[in-house]
Amino acid sequence: MPIPSDPIILLSYINTQLRDNYSSLDELCKSLCVNSEDIKNKLSSVNYEYDSKLNKFV
Repeated sequence: MPIPSDPIILLSYINTQLRDNYSSLDELCKSLCVNSEDIKNKLSSVNYEYDSKLNKFV
């Protein structure tokens, strides 16, 4: 399943996956075969940054 392209939907999807299934963004990206920088860049366009301590985009 491809990841959502809309940044807000992507935010919800990624944070849900991080909360429910993955202990880090790197683990999620490896599992889904996506580039973490691409996700970070897309979500930074809507003012969200990854917080590794919280394991979510805030």
